[in-house]
Amino acid sequence: MEIAGLVLIAVFFVLLLLNVPISFSIGIASLVAMLVSIDFVPAVTTAAQRMAGGLNSFALLAIPFFVLSGLIMGRGGIARRLIECAMALIGMLPGGLALVNVLSCTLFGSISGSAVAATSAIGSFMIPEMEKKGYDKNFSTAVTVAASTTGMVIPPSNILIIYAIAGGGVSISALFVAGYLPGILVALSLMMVCSLYAKKHGYPVGSAMPAKKIVQKVLAAVPSLLLIVIVMGGIIAGIFTATEAGAIAVLYSLLLSVVIYREVKVKELSAILLKAGEITAIVLLLIAVSSTMSWILAYENIPQSISDFLLTISDNPLVILLIINLTLLAIGAFMDMTPSVLIFTPIFLPVAESLGLSPLHFGIMMVLNLSIGLCSPPVGSVLFVGCSVAKTSIEQVIKPLMPLYAAMFVVLMMVTYIPAISEFLPRFFGLM
Repeated sequence: MEIAGLVLIAVFFVLLLLNVPISFSIGIASLVAMLVSIDFVPAVTTAAQRMAGGLNSFALLAIPFFVLSGLIMGRGGIARRLIECAMALIGMLPGGLALVNVLSCTLFGSISGSAVAATSAIGSFMIPEMEKKGYDKNFSTAVTVAASTTGMVIPPSNILIIYAIAGGGVSISALFVAGYLPGILVALSLMMVCSLYAKKHGYPVGSAMPAKKIVQKVLAAVPSLLLIVIVMGGIIAGIFTATEAGAIAVLYSLLLSVVIYREVKVKELSAILLKAGEITAIVLLLIAVSSTMSWILAYENIPQSISDFLLTISDNPLVILLIINLTLLAIGAFMDMTPSVLIFTPIFLPVAESLGLSPLHFGIMMVLNLSIGLCSPPVGSVLFVGCSVAKTSIEQVIKPLMPLYAAMFVVLMMVTYIPAISEFLPRFFGLM
């Protein structure tokens, strides 16, 4: 590895240890590495050009749209209706409230596209409710934290859009469709663990609702769930692109939350728009500086060096893919998903392609892998939010979280070694 590459890595990790924000750590480390590699003026000019070039993509317009629609839906009473729907459908099963928690987080995450929003919205209701019914608070928190990450794989997901930009021209539509089966598998595996855990600890079983009430609860949630049908149905049918689907999602969420449910007042929209702008700015800054780091990595030929190194460790594809997964799991525990995808896709994607993986398959594997990092210490943002909502500590949540980690890891291995899990639906709909 050249001196610039070593400087890049050293400066980046020193800044992280000093608690400098991730975007500034990436940007400063990249600029310092450029100054070591090339002259001052070309380095500064190139850094500015790469940052601007990293944002020069029409597909990125989908991000503010989906962020805004998620915030509107989050304020519009969607979480409560989804919880009541899940309660009516599966609340009577062993570990019923835990299963309701998983299903609610999965549905809300797939609508809002945000694991943090799902943790906050669902957790603020379900964690106290589960505790009231005799469930351990730390287990309830662990379930919420793990289940919320499914929204990163099930569309609409901003991180899948970001991977599409970084991942060799994979279509956003294909990635969106590809995320369904892996996301559902994660949710089902978490439900299985919750049922076994509930039986082992003797948690109470809820009573079945009358059929009429079940129908009422399901019908009340249908308008919210229609967002998924409208967005994905329009993309699959070729009526609109993924970016245009984001705009449609905003219009539909406004109609639902302001006009139909009437839980968002018109005067509240300015605050929601401001919050959406703030979140979008953070994401776009991360994309801009990560594009600069990706450029200096490529300029110093670091991806090729790492690729050659991995291929010398073993000629067994199963072993190399396991090493990549373990590396990404470690990265996800320390780094946010957006820079992780933008920085490490150019490094690991060529290796994966040399082993016969398609960019789409690798993208789903990578996003699912990094999603586990969202609920992993020391930096997992979803884990911190869940503990904050439940007013508990990370140390107390880790133990009940371990079997859920194991279930997610098993699904990750299935997705890694069985390409059909990611590729079946895109092929079926003619998207790849």
